[in-house]
Amino acid sequence: MSVKMKAWRIDTHGGSEVLKRVELDRPKPGPLEVLVKVKAVGLNHLDVWVRKGVPGHKFPLPLIPGCDTAGTIEEWGAGSEEKLKTSGLVLGSRVLINPGISCGRCEACLGGFDPLCPEYGILGETQNGGAADFIAVPVQNLILIPEKLSFEEAAALPIPYLTAWNMIFRKTKVLPGEIVLIQAGGSGVSMAATQICKMIGATVITTVGDTEKEKKSKAIGADHVILYKEAPFRDSLKTILKSFGKKGVDVVIDHVGSDTFSESMKSLAWGGRLACCGATTGSEVKIDLKVLFFKNLALHGATMGSKADLLTILKLVDEGKLKPVIQDTLAMSELPRGLELLENRSVFGKIILKN
Repeated sequence: MSVKMKAWRIDTHGGSEVLKRVELDRPKPGPLEVLVKVKAVGLNHLDVWVRKGVPGHKFPLPLIPGCDTAGTIEEWGAGSEEKLKTSGLVLGSRVLINPGISCGRCEACLGGFDPLCPEYGILGETQNGGAADFIAVPVQNLILIPEKLSFEEAAALPIPYLTAWNMIFRKTKVLPGEIVLIQAGGSGVSMAATQICKMIGATVITTVGDTEKEKKSKAIGADHVILYKEAPFRDSLKTILKSFGKKGVDVVIDHVGSDTFSESMKSLAWGGRLACCGATTGSEVKIDLKVLFFKNLALHGATMGSKADLLTILKLVDEGKLKPVIQDTLAMSELPRGLELLENRSVFGKIILKN
């Protein structure tokens, strides 16, 4: 007789009504897989897109959402216990699941940057995620959670911090003393980017929608915060840059999309770099090629980051050099409410679901 579990499932795209709380068979871990009892799931805007659907992109529905998951080892699949013997992981160990799934054999995987793997996918987007009682995952995706880190804090890390790390270190290669403009400073990726840039000695300018987010942005390290609803953000940016004797920023981190992209490009100094990891307000943008080549600009796209980078991030969090910001912890049964908070942009920090 099969063992049952509760899970959230999306059978078709749409509004909150498509999120179904269902009873399913508990997954059995296959060879070199581990069954994890889910304790916490961090929500991302990606979960909103999985629910709504993306024109021109096909998600493998029905699908359990939830990309960033932390929990305890419940059951070994064949060979997985032996594989983890030297890592100190045992039944009951507290683990963070790296949401990036890849083949582990190709040039990209062996070269240390698995997001370029032809088989790359993300839990909760290309296969079932963690918004359930249990999830079966490849053994190589488990990372031991440091003792002083809670399940909720661990689940706040993977997608936002990995993506920010990729944009800052691998793509734009931010240097100490450079000026970085980070759009939408209250989002998970932008908060991670703010902390990382300050850690390496950059000056951070962020944009936010209200005074409450302004205070919180400054509290996590932003040097200057622009309230973009009060005036065009470039007017405020020019005033800030004047005090530095500059006309443009060295780097822009932008995942907002069509509402900001063109102005973000215009905000760059000569030789500036822009990294984009999303398109919340739309993906269709116009690029003035004259600005691109005359100013010797560089545009970078980024999705997630390497598994090795997540290990580094977790170490820095354990050392207190980076700190996840959590706005609310909700019960797993409140997933629809959590996604609505994200969609309404009423969040500063992560929304965490707890089992």
